[in-house]
Amino acid sequence: MRRGLISVAVFVAFVAIFTLSRHAIDSGTTTTTTTGPPATTTPTSVTTTTVTATTCTGNDFSGVYNEGEGAAGTIYASVTLTKTTPGNCTVDGWPIITLVDRLGAVLKVTPIDVPSAANGFQFATAQENAKPTAHVLSANSTTTFSLAYSDVQTGTTACESAVSLSVQFTTNGNAVTVTPQYAVQPCNNGQLWLSPFY
Repeated sequence: MRRGLISVAVFVAFVAIFTLSRHAIDSGTTTTTTTGPPATTTPTSVTTTTVTATTCTGNDFSGVYNEGEGAAGTIYASVTLTKTTPGNCTVDGWPIITLVDRLGAVLKVTPIDVPSAANGFQFATAQENAKPTAHVLSANSTTTFSLAYSDVQTGTTACESAVSLSVQFTTNGNAVTVTPQYAVQPCNNGQLWLSPFY
């Protein structure tokens, strides 16, 4: 009898477990949770474009000699250079000048950069006497520099007589040739006062 009760108890326990487990499996609603890697936030990056301009070369320009005026033996003039090629380039500092005579010979030039602590020469305007600053030039933009020289001969040294001048932006760089209407005739060993590019 006791063995029968144990069998009945085991049977009832089995049925209860089966029913409960079945109820848990067939509960009528199924919830599925998918766990994946945590969401990542990509920071917004700000892209900065830096325009890097190379140093200008004479090949990029055409030039015009702007005839000036004379006062007390000093001749004033300027040269305007126009960029004729696409892209950007930078000019800075003073021009490097070469004078050429009618036979093609290179003449002596003694450049004096203005402003300079070495001398008190002044051009007429503030921009001509300002310290050099870098200028980024694009196609069809211009830059100018001023020049001055004495055409009064001192002693027996003859003044130069140049029919063209070449302008370089850097030493040993390509040059742009400019032809003035009248000869450039600096005395005192080809002394030229030069403003920075402006």
